Amino acid sequence: MDCVTSDNPPGTAGPGALRPCLPSPLTELADDRFTERGLRLLLKRDDLIHPDLPGNKWRKLEPNLRAAAESGARTLLTFGGAYSNHLRATAAAGRLLGFGTIGVVRGDELAGRPLNPSLARCAADGMRLRFVDRATYRRKAEPEVLASLAPPDAFVIPEGGSNAAAARGCAELGRELREVADVVGVACGTGGTLAGLAAGLSAGQRAIGFPVLKGGFLETEILRLQDEAFGGRHGTWTLDDRFHGGGYAKSTPELEEFTADFAARHGIALERVYVAKMLYGLTTLAQEGAFAPGTRVVAVITGAP
Repeated sequence: MDCVTSDNPPGTAGPGALRPCLPSPLTELADDRFTERGLRLLLKRDDLIHPDLPGNKWRKLEPNLRAAAESGARTLLTFGGAYSNHLRATAAAGRLLGFGTIGVVRGDELAGRPLNPSLARCAADGMRLRFVDRATYRRKAEPEVLASLAPPDAFVIPEGGSNAAAARGCAELGRELREVADVVGVACGTGGTLAGLAAGLSAGQRAIGFPVLKGGFLETEILRLQDEAFGGRHGTWTLDDRFHGGGYAKSTPELEEFTADFAARHGIALERVYVAKMLYGLTTLAQEGAFAPGTRVVAVITGAP
């Protein structure tokens, strides 16, 4: 799979130079928790799109990277928590495309500690890390706060990469699943992937989002993104808030047992922050009888372990 490109000076290569592997593969799994109920389980392997920008990170970042290149920006500035896959993907994109990158990290108490593997990878890819206290982080979209964080030449990408451009990019995921899915499950952080996925599906298909954070705020955010990207609510979608495992990057014994069992059954290690929660949710719904016999259930694998 040839998905790697060499480094480029700023402005000399657009995101297409990264050579993504699209459309991503669709593979079927024989899982008795589904087959015994007359269901088919398929995995949409977006984690194989690109080794450094897998899954929804490619789909959400690509339109933003293209806009940054067209604007002449030399620096990307974005936001995330200490274990943010979005920060890692942005740092990798900067290295591959020749942008400088700045990552604003939630939690100034992290500044004096050794970097965790996620942030260490960001730093190795050339990202400058700026740690801010949580109160400032909550105000990051306010003009005066943003001005204090972003240099004049920076192109600002929102937390998780979720904006109208990202939602439009993720609509292609839905279009790739037309005619092959009845129900599509996807994990949700900031909501951009679900907003686009649902808009790209055909009539008669539906998407289920599985939030990985507590709080119940995502419906409003997804509606806002769809309004900005598509002019209003698009597609049939719902959220199931039962599987966040206690919050972002948190887990439960039941989730850990499911993840280990899935790996033993299928030889597939699941990314724990997002993907494991989504598949645990879909499997629970199947066992609860939420899907009619004959339903084709597609699980979007948005990231690698």
